[in-house]
Formats: sequence, structure tokens, C-alpha cells
Amino acid sequence: MIKKTSLLFAMFLASSLSMLAQDKDAVIEAIIQEANENSQLETLGHELMDGIGPRLVGTPQMKNAHDWAVAKYESWGIPARNEQWGEWKGWERGICHIDMVHPRVQSLRGTQLAWSPSTPKKGVTAELVVLPTVSDSLEFVNWLPNVKGKLVMISMPQPTGRPDYNWEEFATEKSFEKMKKERDGQTEAWNQNMGNTGLNRRTLPVALEEAGAAGIVSSYWSRGFGVNKIFGAYTKEIPTVDLELEDYGMLYRLVESGQQPQLHIVAESKELGKVPTFNTIAEIKGSEKPDEYVILSAHFDSWDGGTGATDNGTGTLVMMEAMRILKKAYPNPKRTILVGHWGSEEQGLNGSRAFVEDNPGIVDGVQAVFNQDNGTGRVVRISGGGFLHAYDYLGKWLHEVPGEITDEIETTFPGTPARGGSDYASFQAAGAPAFSLSSLSWSYWNYTWHTNRDTYDKIIFDDVRNNAILTAILAYMASEHPVKTSREKAALPISSRTGEQLEWPTPRSPERNGGQN
Repeated sequence: MIKKTSLLFAMFLASSLSMLAQDKDAVIEAIIQEANENSQLETLGHELMDGIGPRLVGTPQMKNAHDWAVAKYESWGIPARNEQWGEWKGWERGICHIDMVHPRVQSLRGTQLAWSPSTPKKGVTAELVVLPTVSDSLEFVNWLPNVKGKLVMISMPQPTGRPDYNWEEFATEKSFEKMKKERDGQTEAWNQNMGNTGLNRRTLPVALEEAGAAGIVSSYWSRGFGVNKIFGAYTKEIPTVDLELEDYGMLYRLVESGQQPQLHIVAESKELGKVPTFNTIAEIKGSEKPDEYVILSAHFDSWDGGTGATDNGTGTLVMMEAMRILKKAYPNPKRTILVGHWGSEEQGLNGSRAFVEDNPGIVDGVQAVFNQDNGTGRVVRISGGGFLHAYDYLGKWLHEVPGEITDEIETTFPGTPARGGSDYASFQAAGAPAFSLSSLSWSYWNYTWHTNRDTYDKIIFDDVRNNAILTAILAYMASEHPVKTSREKAALPISSRTGEQLEWPTPRSPERNGGQN
């Protein structure tokens, strides 16, 4: 009797385990296994960030990245292509040295801004001057002849190079509040004086150049130790450089104390004329509904103070790795799975806007767009984007993702559509269900977003691996979904600014001839 009971129990247990195994989705299990046991993320990250480097639109490095991605996809058996959507000012960064040569010699930490004109081969040596305090634009115009042959410092010197969290940890409350009050007063006075000149950050360098300045020196501190944001120059003939906070503050104090500091700047950039700009597109063709699309989305370009690791190298890695995994685990999707690596997002979502404008048939066939853009962290927020029934399908798809990934994801339904910020907004404006996979911060806004420290070592590969698994499973679930996703839009809320109901954004055309002076 005991033996018979044991045998029956064993048979019941085996049957239960068999049913449990059958309940597990084989494709999802294969996705997770491939991502964890055969990850290519570190290799891809090294090749893209360390080997190719920053991907500023219009540079040879941007084109190198597009060609690299096409070759990588084709090595995985995924057809890929570069699609030209416009032209941009061609430019290549070269050697850059910034040295103080008077009143003493010191090499400084900084770089020329993107698209900055080159110095002569031997460089430029000149004295520094700072902007005056003026009561109106006429007084500023009368001062302008003083810049002839000089390097002009155009940024406010920061009163402290310590970020606020460092003050909060170590300063007395009284000292911290005193510093903030003084900084706020200095910032207000600086902005007021800038307004008095009648110029702004774009027009001021142009006016200084026209007045005969030898160069522009700025410092855009990112409120963290050792980080500056590096954007583009507005000058046409003279160099524009950014100095790190510490060196900039030292030079500013030297000017104010009457020591007439001089810099020697060598910045050997190259103007390359107009060059074509591209999106890289790869796709796994659908077997049943090839004209319906699941789109994986990430912008490919970056600013070039660092190597564009978290903006948006990590989003790029997520989408490439997800496609590689899907090709192995789900080679015959029901719907076409397309990945778009967009160019010139940083200048106004230009690549994705061009794709949406040029491919209305694909946009009409969109089942879902999944976009990742804001750093290396694991995904923690997903919004329904203003689509009334997004919960009905996104909720089901997320249910199939491992709990250790979804447990930290906060969802908002129906949410509201984006009006910019990243490439999913281009699709939402056209009415296509597009969703941002928004990441945990990892001090993104201060330390890596558009800064000189956005480099490979800031990537958290465990989080990126989770995001690749999440993206691949969502793509699989969207492809297999029995019906086309609803595009019905929710009633948008009342604007707190205008008191009127918000309207759905409308598609905007891209800049197809960018950076031309």
C-alpha cells in the first residue's frame, strides 16, 4: 500500500512539473538564456564607444558608426542598410591644447566645442578679458572694441566647484544656506547683465567675433565634480573652447586681479563641407503580417565631449542586443521587427522625424515602438503615452517579463504624449503607439548627459542586460499579439500653464540641411 501511494505521488509530481514546463514560453526562456549566457554587450560597447568614439552628426565618426552597425547586423544574419535623410555641416575634431602662458605656464583642462573653427596651425596666443557690467545695450556696444585681438570669457565663474550634495553632507546648515543665497544672487545679477547687453548665448559669440575677438572661452559646469556639458560653437572664423570649472575660475580671478593672463590655444579641427546624414535600419521580416511593425528605437548620434556612452550608447546597445537575441530565439516573427538607429536626435529628433515623414506606410502599420534613451540604468518607468487602451496590451506584455525586471517598473496609464525629448515623440505625434523605456538615473543629468565624462566606464552592464531582455520580450509579445493595437487617444488633461485642455502634438518636419552657416 505504501509503495503504491508513493508511485502515484511520483507520477502526479512528474505530471505537474511537465505541465509547469509547458506553461513556460519557450521563446521567452530562450531570450533570457541567450541574454545571460552569451551577452555581447561589453564587446559592442567597447567597439562603439572606445573604438569609434563620439558620434556627432556630420563627422566621419558618425558615418563610421553607421557602417559598423550595418556590418554587425549582417554578421548576425539580419539585413541592414543606411538610409540618407539629409545633409549636415561636415566637421572633424582634431588635436586640442589649451595652455596658460602668462603669468605662469600651466596646461588647462578643456576642449573646443563641436563645429568650432580651427586655429592656425601654430595656434592663437592672446590675453583674456571678461564681460563688463553694463546698464544697457548701447553701453555694451561702446565697450565692444575692447575685445579686438583678445580671448573673451563669456560664462559666469562658479562660486564653488563642490556639488550641492557635497555641501549637504559636510557643511553646516547655516553655511550651506549662505552659499546658496550668494550663488543665487550672483546668478541673478549675471543673467540681468546678460539681458542688458541685448544678446544671448547664441548671439553673444557672434557679436564678439564681429568685433574682432581672437576666440571665445566658456565653461558650462554640470553641477558635479569634474563635469562640463559640451555643446556646439556659434562662431564662424574664431575658435570657441570650453574650460573645466576649476581652470576657468582661476583664469577669471586672474583677470579681475589685473594679472592679464594669456592663453595659447591649438585646435586643429577640419571643415568638411556638406556631408550626407543617415539612419541605420535593420529588420527581421514578418512571416504572417510583414506590413505591420514592431519598432525598436534609439538615437545613434551623440555630443562629443565624451564618447556618448549613456546618451545614447546604452540605448543603442539595448536595441542591437535585443535584435541579435530575437534573431536567435524568434527568427520568424509574426510581424516585422524593425530597429531604427536615428541620426541627429540631439539637434531636434531629425532622423526619426525624417523616417516618420518619409515612411507613412510603415507608420500606419506600427504595432508598437519601444524607445530607450536616458542613460545606463534599468528601466523603471513606462507611460501609456496618451493612448487610451495602452494598458490592455502593454499590461499583458509586461506580465510575461521576469518579475525581477518588472518589479521595479512603475507604469502610468493612459499617460500623455511627449512633445519632444526623444525619438518616440516623433511617432506619437503621428498617432503611432510609441513608448519610452525610461531608466533609473545613475546621476545621469549631472554626470553623463552631454558631458565630458560620458564614457564606457559609466555603463552598468547588469542594468543594460535587463533592459535588453525587457525589450526583446516586449518585441516578441507585440509581434505575437492577436490583434492590431488600438490607437484611440485619451482625453488630455487641462494645462496648468494655460488653463486650457492640451492638444495632441502634430508631426514636425526635420532639419534636412543642418549646421550650415
